[in-house]
Amino acid sequence: MKDFPHLLFAGPPGTGKTTAAMALTRDIYGEDFRNNLLEMNASDERKLESIRSKVKQFARTAPYGSAKFKIIFLDEADALTHDAQGALRRIMEQYAETCRFIMSCNYSSKIIEPIQSRCAVFRFRPLADAEVEDQVKAVAKSEGVNLDEEAAQALVKIAQGDLRKAITALQVAAALESDITRKLIYETSATAPPETLHQYLMACRQDGFHAARRRLREILDRYGLAGTDFVNQLHRELYGADFMSELQKLDLTELMAEIDFRLVEGGGESVQLDALTARICRMLA
Repeated sequence: MKDFPHLLFAGPPGTGKTTAAMALTRDIYGEDFRNNLLEMNASDERKLESIRSKVKQFARTAPYGSAKFKIIFLDEADALTHDAQGALRRIMEQYAETCRFIMSCNYSSKIIEPIQSRCAVFRFRPLADAEVEDQVKAVAKSEGVNLDEEAAQALVKIAQGDLRKAITALQVAAALESDITRKLIYETSATAPPETLHQYLMACRQDGFHAARRRLREILDRYGLAGTDFVNQLHRELYGADFMSELQKLDLTELMAEIDFRLVEGGGESVQLDALTARICRMLA
């Protein structure tokens, strides 16, 4: 117990950081682990006052039962303000004998260096495609859902290493049909199939602006995509387009970055996507 350090779990969403923290506390304390655990979502309680009141109050009380220390779990700790992190650093120093911290974050660079240096840092990678596929198949089997092979592959592609995203997409599809197909997965997950995006690029290359624009509208309407979703999904499929040169792919990547920035900053979606389509048509002509 005395060798248990403060922990910092860093990595992308859906890779098991929160699950690992909860499993660890259960292993230490057993079934009554809740008595010695304070779980907080730092993105909801990110201000200095929350750290000073809630966290400090829990840290200063004695551990329950025979436990040597308590655990405070701060999920999404990278959302804490700079002042709140400064207060947290002081609490970690002051109550080091009776309290341990486990923090999870997507970006460890947003955690101040004094906190990072007090923690053992564990980095979580996106899950491998084979692992995501095995898990979604296991979930489908346990829930009595018929998941065909192509649908499982579609879930893996949608997830991009995020198991939570894959299971959520499976749950949404299963709520509609017990026999889950690839087509159903794409239609219920706000994701366009790769071949549909390739057809859009081919329309830009061969059919001209108006035909490509019509195909763009069909994709947005059918799959319920927002502008940023379309740009990000198109970017993922760009490098599989073997009819384009490397230089064209580089130019399009730069263009997509510019359009995505404009959309995030509040630019009109219709105008920006039409501008993207026009520029792609010009580049591929």
